[in-house]
Amino acid sequence: MSVDILRGLVIVIMGLDHVRDFFSPTLFAPEDPTVTTPAWFFTRWITHFCAPVFVFLAGTSAYLYSLKVSKMELSRFLWSRGAWLILIEFTVVNFVWKFTYFDWWFVQVIATIGIAMMLMGVLIHTPKWFLFAFAGITILGHNLLDNIHIDAYWWQLLHESRWVPPVFVVYPQIPWPGVMVFGYLAGHWFTQAAERRKRNLVWLGLAMSAGFIVLRFINVYGDPHAWSVMERGSLYTFLDFLNTTKYPPSLLYLLMTLGPAVVVLAYAETWKGKIADFFLVFGRVPFFYYVMHLLVGHVLAILYNGLYYNEWRSWLFDNPASWPTTL
Repeated sequence: MSVDILRGLVIVIMGLDHVRDFFSPTLFAPEDPTVTTPAWFFTRWITHFCAPVFVFLAGTSAYLYSLKVSKMELSRFLWSRGAWLILIEFTVVNFVWKFTYFDWWFVQVIATIGIAMMLMGVLIHTPKWFLFAFAGITILGHNLLDNIHIDAYWWQLLHESRWVPPVFVVYPQIPWPGVMVFGYLAGHWFTQAAERRKRNLVWLGLAMSAGFIVLRFINVYGDPHAWSVMERGSLYTFLDFLNTTKYPPSLLYLLMTLGPAVVVLAYAETWKGKIADFFLVFGRVPFFYYVMHLLVGHVLAILYNGLYYNEWRSWLFDNPASWPTTL
């Protein structure tokens, strides 16, 4: 249940960022401490927790499912579910984000989870030491690749977020499969007694959070963006300290987000009452919520924009043929 509660919590938080994108687009990056405000910054920063938690918990859920089925059955499930998520990303999800014809595509979190799942379908057949090595190398070591730039689709898909027409890879794949494997390995703790599981998760989360603070303070490795003292004052220096790289997720980004999330996971199974039930509902239907909140948010933003600027009558009645390109 704690897995579903945490998943529900972060998926609700995710909606904040997407609604902000639809209703309040800005000419600046909300996380840029040279121009942002604390309120803008934290509406973006708090949502950084979402993708790492989704991927980590997908791995944990895969491990829990492995307790009920054979490895081959788990592989077939991961391959089929992964392929289905990739298909949905390039059809349904792309459409509800853009409301346009499929003249270009992006690769975001749904396809990334799908690709990682398909790879997991192979990795689960390897020894545990290999899984630890794979997760450790991809998460801890991938920032060594930050200064490597190759003008090729395969590199764009692997480690460099950029636009190569007609595809914009928002989420390069490295190190997301490692994060999923990390969650898969942590799933073993959910077979232990509750107190032992809680203790292990708390210590892991605190260690990751401490690792973030130490490595970020040293400012040598773990993120391509080094923090600096801001002329705007100590508050904005603190914001720059928190401003880690999401695309692809740096080591420091993952430590910063997964550390506190794992601590929350340790305590979530003791949560009771209406608040826990609220997040539990969303955590059990994450894909449905993901698609519907994008669809509803996009439609409402269009209606709001039309009413606010008094353009909806002309758009709705005068030129219906333009709907597919203007939505």
